[in-house]
Amino acid sequence: MKHKELVRKLLEAGFKFYGHGANHDRYKRGSVIEQIPRHKEINERLAKTILRRNGIK
Repeated sequence: MKHKELVRKLLEAGFKFYGHGANHDRYKRGSVIEQIPRHKEINERLAKTILRRNGIK
């Protein structure tokens, strides 16, 4: 999955950009912080796990 597509889905689900890490960007919704790798392509299994963990389809 493309990085932009995953970030768009997180933002639509109510996440806000929270900050940069060394190799990841952090997004926050309430008390949940999700770290997204900063790559053009994100492994499909990882992307689906991130979305499923947060109840996003």
